[in-house]
Amino acid sequence: MSLLRPLLVALLALECAAAFATHVNPVPVPPEMRSTDFTVTVNGKPVTGDVEARTLLVQFLRENLRLTGTHVGCDTSQCGACVIHLDGIAAKSCTLLALQCEGAKVTTIEGLAEPGGALHPMQEAFREHHGLQCGYCTPGMIMSALDIVRRRGSDLDEHTIREQLDGNICRCTGYHNIVKAIAAGAKNMARGGAPRQAAE
Repeated sequence: MSLLRPLLVALLALECAAAFATHVNPVPVPPEMRSTDFTVTVNGKPVTGDVEARTLLVQFLRENLRLTGTHVGCDTSQCGACVIHLDGIAAKSCTLLALQCEGAKVTTIEGLAEPGGALHPMQEAFREHHGLQCGYCTPGMIMSALDIVRRRGSDLDEHTIREQLDGNICRCTGYHNIVKAIAAGAKNMARGGAPRQAAE
C-alpha cells in the first residue's frame, strides 16, 4: 500500500494538469462539429434551426422544437418509440442526423390531429380499442401503423400487422389491443379517405 499511494498521487496530479491545460487551452471544435443552419418542414410548418452536425433528429424535435411526443427508448434503433415520417415514409429519428433532413418534410405524432383537436382515424382507433398501456410506445406504434397502411393497404390481417410491427417494442406487452387498433384504424382510414400527413 505504501508503494501504491505515491503512484496514485502522481496519476491524480497528471489528470489535474491535463484538465487544467484543456481548460486554459481548449481543444478547437472540428469544423464537422460546429453549428450549422438548416431548414426543414415539421408538421406542415417551415422551421429553421442552428444545430451541431452531430445532433440527432430526435434531439432536435424534442429539445429545440419541444415536440416531445417522439420518444427515446433505446438510442439503438431497436424499439421504435422514436418513429416519425420523413417525406411520408416511417423512419427512426434516433438514427437520423438532423442535418440529413435538410429540406425534407417531417411529420411527428403532434402533426396528425386536426387543428381543432379531432384525432386522426388511427389515433382514434388506438383510443377506442385501448391500444396502449403506459403509452410510451404509442406514438411510434401509431406512426408505424400509418406506414403499414401506406405500404400494405387497409385490409390488414393479424399476421401482417404483427409481422410489420417487427421494429416496434411494447414493454407492457400490450400487442393484442395494438393489433386490434391498427386493423380498426386502417378500416377507418379507408372509409374516411386518404390520411393527412400533417396538420396544415
